[in-house]
Amino acid sequence: MYLKVFLFFMIGSVGFAQQVTDTITINEPKENSKKFKFKQLIIPTVLIGYGVIGIESDGLKFVNSGIKEEVNENIDEKITIDDFSQYLPAASVYGLNAMGIKGKHNFKDRTIILGTSYLLMSATVLSLKSITKVERPDGSAFNSFPSGHTATAFAGAEFLWQEYKDVSVWYGISGYIVAAGTGAFRIYNDKHWLTDVVAGAGIGILSTKVAYWINPWIQEKIFKSKEKNSMSAIAPFYNSKQLGVGFIKTF
Repeated sequence: MYLKVFLFFMIGSVGFAQQVTDTITINEPKENSKKFKFKQLIIPTVLIGYGVIGIESDGLKFVNSGIKEEVNENIDEKITIDDFSQYLPAASVYGLNAMGIKGKHNFKDRTIILGTSYLLMSATVLSLKSITKVERPDGSAFNSFPSGHTATAFAGAEFLWQEYKDVSVWYGISGYIVAAGTGAFRIYNDKHWLTDVVAGAGIGILSTKVAYWINPWIQEKIFKSKEKNSMSAIAPFYNSKQLGVGFIKTF
């Protein structure tokens, strides 16, 4: 029951937020569409705030414990699909483009955006894990808050949404469904509390939004090059066990 409520909450709240954002963007001049908008911070801020409050809130801890009891009583076999599904929304952007369905940015620009998002997300997640030292539900470690898998998945879902919402909103919605499922499986596998997952979702969404907002500056100051036929990019990645960097170069 708790997992169904979580999925409904995550998908519904993000869907509402995107509708509000689209309405705002339509009513504003096109040249201002890439500027920072405080209203876009509402949903990720609420999600992160919920998770942070849950670290000390007895009421939210009770909800966390209720979910853990349900997981332990009704689930015997763990399914580790979340180790792979966390990357699926972001990978879908490149897959769609490979199939000829063009998104908002070219390969170079979207890779820089994704790399920036992952860098921001990884730094935030790792910092909070080291500061909060929350014990995982299964007692395996004290780095439960926030969920890195969920943050990665929602960063990718927002990336998919931004790149393809003008082609079809269903691409973005499907990405958020996968991301919400990733978070649910982190709870299902007894690796995270609900508050960890909700905060991770907010961090992932916010990281990608910020990456889009600062991308023009990054393009101008860091990646500006006279050589247009070649490109290299660095894309950091993180899961609960590993932090790494991928290097991509085209000629």
